[in-house]
Amino acid sequence: MPTILITGANRGIGLELTRQYAADGWTVHACCRSPENAHELGKLAAKSSGAIQMHLLDVTHGIQREALAAQLQGEPIDILLNNAAVYGDWNCQEFGKTNAKEWEKTFMINTIAPMQMMEAFADNVAASGRKVIANVSSKMGSMTDNSSGGSYLYRSSKAALNAVTMSAARDLAGKGIAVVALHPGWVRTDMGGPNGEMSVEESASALRRNLNALTAADSGRFIDIDGANIPW
Repeated sequence: MPTILITGANRGIGLELTRQYAADGWTVHACCRSPENAHELGKLAAKSSGAIQMHLLDVTHGIQREALAAQLQGEPIDILLNNAAVYGDWNCQEFGKTNAKEWEKTFMINTIAPMQMMEAFADNVAASGRKVIANVSSKMGSMTDNSSGGSYLYRSSKAALNAVTMSAARDLAGKGIAVVALHPGWVRTDMGGPNGEMSVEESASALRRNLNALTAADSGRFIDIDGANIPW
């Protein structure tokens, strides 16, 4: 039975990925900041006959991360999916309005936390059959795709995540681990808003197709929702 660890599993794309993977027979380590308030995730877990295991994890909290790593020590994880992310304060995204503290918070969640999750769970991934680490990025982190400017906090944090992904792809090649950045599409979620082009169900299904098709040769790619490469 393959295993996936998903951060930010209590809502949006993370919740739908949890639902779909569990339905396909995977063991899902579903991580979120407040399991006691993750009511929909809790209902899924209760009906999953143990396939969905909920874990307390604020990805920026070192002690919680270390505790989870200790709990799962030695357990193979086929896919580590760093999904948890924030857009950052909407009032601080435009030129002349940025705020250092809000920028730091955004970087901590979107860039530093995925890096530290990879460091904490690389051995688990290396012990698995699939050996995949996927960081949910965004086209908004692409330099080439940026034609509108703005969104300084979010864009820069995702561009930095892409750089982290590329370095990890190089550093973990010796362990046979493929590390990729994924664009989930413009999705109708709390972050994406009501005008998104895709539902969470459509996005999760497409992400799963892309993940299922990965090989070691794909490591270091920035992958669009349709499976194509996104220019850096």
